[in-house]
This record gives sequence, C-alpha cells and structure tokens, in this order.
Amino acid sequence: MRYLTAGESHGKQLTTIIEGLPAQLPLTKENINESLLRRQKGHGRGKRMQIEKDLVEIAGGVRHGYTLGSPIAMVIHNDDFKHWEDIMGEDPFPEGQKIRRTVTRPRPGHADLNGAMKYGHRDIRNVLERSSARETAARVAAGAVAKTLLAQLDIHVVGYVREIAGIKAGEKPNLTMDERKRISEQSPVHCLDENAGRQMMEAIDQAKKEGDSIGGVCEVYVEGMPAGVGSYVHYDRKLDGRIAGSVASINAFKGVEFGIGFEAARKNGSEVHDEIAWEKERGYYRKTNRLGGFEGGMTTGMPIVVKGVMKPIPTLYKPLQSVDIDSKEPFSASIERSDACAVPAASVVMEHVVAFELAKGLLEQFPHDQFPKLKEALESYRKEIREF
Repeated sequence: MRYLTAGESHGKQLTTIIEGLPAQLPLTKENINESLLRRQKGHGRGKRMQIEKDLVEIAGGVRHGYTLGSPIAMVIHNDDFKHWEDIMGEDPFPEGQKIRRTVTRPRPGHADLNGAMKYGHRDIRNVLERSSARETAARVAAGAVAKTLLAQLDIHVVGYVREIAGIKAGEKPNLTMDERKRISEQSPVHCLDENAGRQMMEAIDQAKKEGDSIGGVCEVYVEGMPAGVGSYVHYDRKLDGRIAGSVASINAFKGVEFGIGFEAARKNGSEVHDEIAWEKERGYYRKTNRLGGFEGGMTTGMPIVVKGVMKPIPTLYKPLQSVDIDSKEPFSASIERSDACAVPAASVVMEHVVAFELAKGLLEQFPHDQFPKLKEALESYRKEIREF
C-alpha cells in the first residue's frame, strides 16, 4: 500500500491517491471528514483555518460505501483559491504582464532557499506553496482511510500533546483508549493533563502576543497490534524505522522516539529492557513497555508508544534576518499566514501518518485482496501467537 499527494497551499485542491487497499472495506467520506476537522482545531491556530472548511470528495475507488480494490482518489478543495486564481492558476501568464506576489526573499527555517536552488526557481512561491504544511491535510486523508481499516481489525490509534514550550503533561499510564480519545478531543491543546493544558494555552497566548512561536512534543498511542508485524531481516522492513521516517517527514518535526526513547541512553540495561511473561489466556506479554511496543523492528503486542518533536514554526511576526536572492541585500523575512503553535494540530497529523505505516505493515504480511479474508487471516494469526 502506498499513497501520493498533489496540490499547492493556495492552489485549487489537494489530491490524495491510495493504492493497495483491499476490496470490500467499509469506507465513507464521514470517516475522513472527522479526521480533517480534528486537524483544523487546536489553540494557537492561525487565520487560514478560519478560511478553509476541509471536506473530502471521494473521486474514485469506492462504490456504495465499500472499497473496490482499485486506487482510491480523494480531493480536498481549497476555498481560498478564488482569491489566488490569477496567482496560482495553471494557464500561461499573459506575455509582458508581471506575475503578482512573486517571492524573492527566503524565510529562515523553511524550504524556501534550498528548494529554489534545487529546482532553479527565481520565484520562491513555487517552493513555499508545496512545502507548506497545508499538504498535511492530504496526508491526514490517507491516514483516515488507514485508521478505518485498523479499527475494523480492532486496532485503535490516538494522538495527543505531551509537551509545549517545556510544559510537560503528567504521566497517565492507566487511561483506557476511549479515555485518551475523549480527553484529548475535549482539550483545546489535545492534552491529557488538564492543568498542564491550561499552562500550555497561556504559553501559546504569550508567544502570539510577542510575535513568536513555540513547539512541543506529540505522542501517538496504539492498542491492538499483534506481535510480529515488521521484520528484523533488513533495514527497510523494520516497522519502527519506517514509522520514524514517516513521523520525521511531517513539516517541522525534528526528532522521534519510541517508549522511553532517548532516556534509555541514561539508564542501565536492567532499567530499559522489558521482561517477558506468559499467561494462558493472554499468551506472551512484557511486564513493562519501556521500548514502546517494538523489539528488533517488530511489534511485541504491547501498546505502541511513539513521540515526535516539533520545532517552533519558523514564520514569525518578529521576523528573522535573511537575504534577497535577486538583490543579495539583507532584509527581515516576510510573513505568510502562520500559527503561534501548531503542536495540537500536528498531533493529529502524526496520529494519521503512524496509522498509515501500521496498516501498510499489516497488508504486507497478510492476504489483502479482499478485506474479509484479511480479517480472517489476522484473527487466525492472533490465535496462533497466543498458543505459540
């Protein structure tokens, strides 16, 4: 299974195409729209989220509520395109007429300068329109389809915020999956700790007041994945490695860890590794989950716990210094619409990219032309490993 996305931030639409899903999977646009709406929420979001109302149009691959086994095409229209048609339209620009709103001033922390040099663009808008985090809406659509598949297999995924601007949420190890989902959705910053959430909102408001931005840490928690998904035999079959790469590909993410993650470097082995136990009804399990549900590139059957670090958004209202690529003169970086903090929204994006990698791993391992046969094969495997 794989997906491709296309589209620019202020273009007509974002398009997602998923290939490799089984036929006969129940799927409706409501499954996807719920996720798209969650991505738009969160304390600290900017004006763009007040303009767009992200709703998906399924343009192929689904008939009467079920997948066909053919590629699925999804479209999210950009409502703001009507104000950008003469700037972002696909037709050739009239000869002798100057293109409006060209960009020659790269912003620090963005793809602007590197992308312009790579592709030879003298108008940096050709870079920033695609490198914009607006593209993550298309990725959330892909992940929402994957989450639908996982839920049908009794595998559940939730993302939330663990830290913003150094304010850390308290540990909540005993919460059920339903509680994690409910509390996260009720919190304006998708935080499971109400007191920490209030402090995070205050920090976001202060950053906005100062024209600055702040980052944080997101966490994705998964229950229901059976042991043995992924493989130790080669680097690109290690499922945790693929998840790490997918999380690091999210705009502004700069670090990934599983379980206790980097803290393992400061502990002895006896404080890091998870002892193995066995019960007749449960089968094999780990007494702890410090490794976050992975050993040797494979799932252990324990809950998957993965964290991602998001840097502060680099578009600031107290701009940093840069250099104009035409005049080579220094300037204060320009401002495109931005958020003071996008960590709450990023937790939703991270949840969906992790879900896609998990679904992809399952489809590689089990028969998947038809969804009922996939479900039957996975249930048989679960029974087999319980009795191993």
